[in-house]
Amino acid sequence: MTGRIFQIQRFSIQDGPGIRTTVFLKGCPLRCLWCHNPESVRPEPHTFFSPKQCIGCGYCFQHCPQHAHQMENGVHVIDRTLCVECGKCVKGCYSGALEIVGRDASVEEVIVEVMKDLPFYKTSGGGMTLSGGEPLAQFEFSRALFAAAHENGLNTCLETSGFAPFERLSALLNLVDLFYIDCKETDPARHLEYTGVPLAPIVENLIRLDALGAVTVLRCPLIPGLNAREDHFRGIATLANRLQNVKEVHILPYHPLGRSKLERLGKTDLNPDWSFPEKAVVEQWITKVARDCRVPVLQG
Repeated sequence: MTGRIFQIQRFSIQDGPGIRTTVFLKGCPLRCLWCHNPESVRPEPHTFFSPKQCIGCGYCFQHCPQHAHQMENGVHVIDRTLCVECGKCVKGCYSGALEIVGRDASVEEVIVEVMKDLPFYKTSGGGMTLSGGEPLAQFEFSRALFAAAHENGLNTCLETSGFAPFERLSALLNLVDLFYIDCKETDPARHLEYTGVPLAPIVENLIRLDALGAVTVLRCPLIPGLNAREDHFRGIATLANRLQNVKEVHILPYHPLGRSKLERLGKTDLNPDWSFPEKAVVEQWITKVARDCRVPVLQG
């Protein structure tokens, strides 16, 4: 069985307990305004282009069958309306200015890479995490990866938006040791505006999963001027308090990495220029959520 991934990140320490290897899968049904991994949204491969790394060798101009590589006012650009993501320009890009993001990989290939750090998992209590994108969008591939990981004695963690048929989540109960589930916004109208999908199915999935005994962590991205609000802080705590098996709440301060990725994808409709919140601000957020929450609230 094969699936489409865009990164295997070894020595990851923020995607579950211990030292882990995180496998990032392509494809996501959400369209979050602040998306940190915009290259993961579409299931198809993307071409990253970093103009500052271009050395002007001309290889891509000569080998692009669509003539998507062009010069505008002396600047190398890609006409994304012509590009078909064939990757022919990438093969001879000696400077690394061009990169294909997204490739097909087999379960065996991924597990071989994951198992390279087995000694670190054993000493730290780590293992394998699936992230994305949305791993449940490639459900069969994700289930096969988790099954293979368990067969090899690895701890497993799923990072998910929770927006999927409940049957997919429940089918993973015996294969996933810890569910990291996003809590992006607790106001239904704002959730739909900010993510493009309704909130109700996610909350319903979370409640049903909790009733089956799944151990969860709520992961809450907070963006200044968007969802870093008093009512959302209370909403996070209220949701956590409804769950019997929630372990922690993680506050994820906004970072602008997604903006640079959008630029490399040739996007011109960039998000507002949000910036890193100051440490003191993040600490205030954590304090405000924690005052009404029965489980630990930590920075993720």
